[in-house]
Amino acid sequence: MSQQSPSSPVELSQEQSLASENRLPPAPAPSYVKLAMRNMVRKRGTSLKHFTLSTVGLLAVLVGLSYLTR
Repeated sequence: MSQQSPSSPVELSQEQSLASENRLPPAPAPSYVKLAMRNMVRKRGTSLKHFTLSTVGLLAVLVGLSYLTR
């Protein structure tokens, strides 16, 4: 019932490399852009409403500035 432990550093490093090959690398965290795109697809109506309001607001600012500087 005795277990043999690796006696040399070479055997130890080989055992560690075998153990590390069996583990999967951690999955990288999704990027901010990917999460934002996923949320836009899920909340389609809200995204379209915000896009429309932003476009109308920008056009209003540009028309107002052109009116003031004529």
